[in-house]
Amino acid sequence: MSVLHHVHLRKRRTRPGLEPFPARSAWKRLLDRVIYAAGIIGPIMTIPQILKIYGEQNASGLSPISWGAWTLLNIPWILYGLAHRERPIIITYTLWFFCNSAVFIGAMLYGSGF
Repeated sequence: MSVLHHVHLRKRRTRPGLEPFPARSAWKRLLDRVIYAAGIIGPIMTIPQILKIYGEQNASGLSPISWGAWTLLNIPWILYGLAHRERPIIITYTLWFFCNSAVFIGAMLYGSGF
C-alpha cells in the first residue's frame, strides 16, 4: 500500500462528515474504481485524432481557439485536484491537458488558422 493511499485513508477516517474510504457500499466501491477507468479512457479516445492530425499533417476544420481554451481550462482542475489530493481529478485532467495540448499544437501547425 502506497504512502499516498495511507494518507488518503487516514484523511477520510478523521474528517467529520466524510464517508470512509474505501466506501462501505459495494456500489460506491465499484464507482471509485470505474472513475479511474473513465478518467483514463476519455483522453485515450483523443489519440486517434492526434495521430490523424500529425500523420496527415492536416488539421483543417479544427479550431485552435477551442482546443487552446480546453487546454487552459484543464489547469484549474489539476490545481484543484492537487489542493484537495484527489487522484482521479489529478490523473484525468493531466491526461486531458497533454491530449488537448497535442491537438492544439497540431491545429496551430497544420490548421487553417484562427
